[in-house]
Amino acid sequence: MANIVLRSPQHKLITTASTANSAKMTLTIDGTLRYTIIKECDPSSAVVFEIAELARDYIDINYTGTPTDPTITVVTVLTSHASTDGSGTALNTVTYNDVGFDGYGTFMQGANPNVTGSVPRWLIEENPNATGVNDKYYVYIPTGYSGYVPLINTSNAVQYHKFSTTDTEVVGSAAGVKLNIERICGTKYGYGNKIRFVNKYGAIQELWFFLRKDNAISRKQETFQRNIINAAGTYATEDHSRTAFNTTANQTITLSSGYYPEWYNAVFEQLLLSEQVWLSDDSNTNPTTDTVTPVTVKTSSFKEKTSVNDRLIEYTFEFELAADYINNIR
Repeated sequence: MANIVLRSPQHKLITTASTANSAKMTLTIDGTLRYTIIKECDPSSAVVFEIAELARDYIDINYTGTPTDPTITVVTVLTSHASTDGSGTALNTVTYNDVGFDGYGTFMQGANPNVTGSVPRWLIEENPNATGVNDKYYVYIPTGYSGYVPLINTSNAVQYHKFSTTDTEVVGSAAGVKLNIERICGTKYGYGNKIRFVNKYGAIQELWFFLRKDNAISRKQETFQRNIINAAGTYATEDHSRTAFNTTANQTITLSSGYYPEWYNAVFEQLLLSEQVWLSDDSNTNPTTDTVTPVTVKTSSFKEKTSVNDRLIEYTFEFELAADYINNIR
């Protein structure tokens, strides 16, 4: 069983029988048959079906206080048939059993990318410069805050390990490998703001921005010229001759990350490329409360910083409220 990422194409292949004239694919997701697709083909030919675009429609990642498994089961059955319409007895069959993640691979990873590596493991980026197994995984959390870290366990299922407000490491967990929790003290900006995002592995990851936060609101509106002349042929000077309508507003939030190690560039890259992001604004309240705002990453690019060129690694990201600021939900 493979752990496939569905934001990138996933190709399934069958080499048809010597008397085949069609190939049929059935795609079953979480136990329900969703698609049946038939292609005409030549005998003894390779036929490829792309399933990621179809299967991803059935992944539904919603924010909850306690994250849940964000995966789906995907069973792809390919058969070849003597008829041109995929009917009749199957001449030969290939079955693929996969677990689908809302993640992606890069071009340099090649075709059919998946969540690689032995299990169990943490589903976050690891330090490529680690000198030992206990130095691979780090998260950076304010003093006095708890949180969740995603992992894939020995049963090939995604789960989230919750660490406490005082933990500085996680040893002997279901992930099998030590997680280091670096505690960051508050600054004049408070303890910071927490971003949750779906990372390249398709799991929800927490990332703290420790420094400055700026809010801004922009608006758009149309105007029209209206007649304010009354029956007496005069008008009141306090009336609006030019009247506004269709006013909409957007809220943007700019966050500064604070200082991170250079290898954490990969995490900020994954945030930039994420399609589901939430801002958890609990920096000025009790840590047990959690006011969550759905946002999109408005920043469209970032230049990777290095300790050689920039000395200190700090990023500023701009986020936009994932809704109109003026409530227009009907």
